[in-house]
Amino acid sequence: MRSRAGASRSPLALKLAALTALLFLYLPVVVIVLYAFTTDDSTFRFPLPGLTTRWFGIAWNRPDVWQALFLSVKVALVATLVAVGLGALAATAVHRSRFFGRDSISFLLVLPLALPGIVSGIALRSALGLMRLPFSFWTIVIGHATFCMVIVYNNVLARYRRMGSSQMEASMDLGANSFQTFRYIVLPHLATALLAGAVLAFALSFDEIIVTTFTAGNQETLPIWMFNQLTKPRSRPVTNVVALFVIALTTIPILVANRLTRDTPES
Repeated sequence: MRSRAGASRSPLALKLAALTALLFLYLPVVVIVLYAFTTDDSTFRFPLPGLTTRWFGIAWNRPDVWQALFLSVKVALVATLVAVGLGALAATAVHRSRFFGRDSISFLLVLPLALPGIVSGIALRSALGLMRLPFSFWTIVIGHATFCMVIVYNNVLARYRRMGSSQMEASMDLGANSFQTFRYIVLPHLATALLAGAVLAFALSFDEIIVTTFTAGNQETLPIWMFNQLTKPRSRPVTNVVALFVIALTTIPILVANRLTRDTPES
């Protein structure tokens, strides 16, 4: 009887724990959504004094919002392209080659993602200063590519390990050259890993603020614009509207990446 009672109580406790975790994670998002529709332009009163959608129109007509958005999108696209190229090449080299220091190089490749953002930002700013590179669009791209590359590297390396080498060896035994083996065997297996890594890298780059703060100079990406708006109480509803848009824009790539990286039966 005790075991049955314990079994009946355990699922309820787990459900409550899961519900608590979900509330902890998503309650701040609910607050953002809620106060994007408030009629109060300076405080966070509850209950809301009224509901309105006029802040969406104000945000749509703000040129500074569009400038920051376009800069963030351009940086994320270029940083993602760089990350896909370098990450895929690095994963191929580490997986296919055996050389002295291979494990150390693999560790160094994933280190930028493990380091605190402020440490990476200070390091990048110091390096840019030593090279006397002026802050520009490209310094932001360099900063973002350093950690976006890790995402692609991990995805591609994991796919290589699942793939093994038997199919490539069979292709070569059947007369295919290296290019044909890559095109017909390797690339189809890596395609979803590359795409998932790319969309995750884009989402990570788009909402990055810490490293960007150290590499952007006077430029404002969308996350920096939102951070600067926190000192302007009258702009809070507009900031919430933009935050709502960012949540939607970064959630879609993550859902796509999750869909692409689900385990599928190997043919």
